[in-house]
Amino acid sequence: MAALASSSSLLHSSSSFNSSSTPSISPVSRISLKFPSSLSSSLSISPSFLAFSLNSRRVSPNSYSSTTVVQASGAVEKKKVLIVNTNSGGHAVIGFYFAKELLGSGHDVTVLTVGEESSDKMKKTPFTRFSEITGAGGRTVWGNPADVGKILEGEVFDAVLDNNGKDLDSVSPVADWAKSSGVKQFLFISSAGIYKPTDEPPHVEGDAVKADAGHVLVEKYISEIFSSWASFRPQYMIGSGNNKDCEEWFFDRIVRGRPVLIPGSGMQLTNISHVRDLSSMLTLAVQNPAAASGHIFNCVSDRAVTLDGMARLCAKAAGSSVEIVHYDPKAVGVDAKKAFPFRNMHFYAEPRAANEILGWSATTNLPEDLKERYEEYVKIGRDKKEMKFELDDKILESLKVPVAA
Repeated sequence: MAALASSSSLLHSSSSFNSSSTPSISPVSRISLKFPSSLSSSLSISPSFLAFSLNSRRVSPNSYSSTTVVQASGAVEKKKVLIVNTNSGGHAVIGFYFAKELLGSGHDVTVLTVGEESSDKMKKTPFTRFSEITGAGGRTVWGNPADVGKILEGEVFDAVLDNNGKDLDSVSPVADWAKSSGVKQFLFISSAGIYKPTDEPPHVEGDAVKADAGHVLVEKYISEIFSSWASFRPQYMIGSGNNKDCEEWFFDRIVRGRPVLIPGSGMQLTNISHVRDLSSMLTLAVQNPAAASGHIFNCVSDRAVTLDGMARLCAKAAGSSVEIVHYDPKAVGVDAKKAFPFRNMHFYAEPRAANEILGWSATTNLPEDLKERYEEYVKIGRDKKEMKFELDDKILESLKVPVAA
């Protein structure tokens, strides 16, 4: 039977640690290095792959005490950075924002996008906005990442971000080239989806991961060949230029007066971050490579939201009301992965490592950010676009809920 929802919409994921409830990892010996007065910093050195473990324990405050945030006085050192960017999916926008933030901080940026500039994929955002990168002094090139050595022959970079590969076959050619060409720092966009389901959400760095996941094997590989590396595990994201539906899925139904169909109770918790938070975390890693080195970071905001809450926040941003209908995917005979944009379970992570190690803080504010996203949704005319909701209609019919004409 269909049920109308009523639940709290937004929960705060505490970034504080409780040493009495989580096992502690013993601190590592600290090596203090003195720098010239013009660059006042402290640095601690720990094993390069301490954060990576297939069966590791949760991280306590003491486990981070061996790594001090590197804070340098004076101007930020200019870096030459290569971003290997995917040509599809939700992660493409990460490279776009990261490039713009690096350029705004005075760094030299090249974006290598998979495929050809003339392909149909380049007719979508964020690729249609690459002029914002070149206009700020960045460079954009296209090609097969496996041929990166030929495409960028003779060039030397301080840092490389692979925001494309999901397995060793796709990442190792880039990583091997970076190693052989003298790249000082290698960063990788992984995924929070590699965590094993847990009875103790949220996911924190050090939680068990799926040993056979492609991203896990990549993390292990780069930890073995680079002395300075870091991996970032994002979840769902919003932001101008994203070409994968997130908030748009809700807007599509709300503006047309259709019910929003949510599998399960609607109380499942997830994490939805504005992509600017992801790019700021990555930028801090480039600017503080010694601090970031050897660590895995949950690349997420510091708040969780319920699935029902996301529907209500989107409705509020659109200045509308919303009818939420819950359903059991198995009972109605549909695949929840095809009918709903988020996982039908508690799935959210917390950015403890970035807070503690990089001194990073989140700026995502869903109520306000969704207002901005709705303005763009209307500006591009998507609210007037003709759409079909065949799967929704199938679910509503099964639930005996009248379908809007």
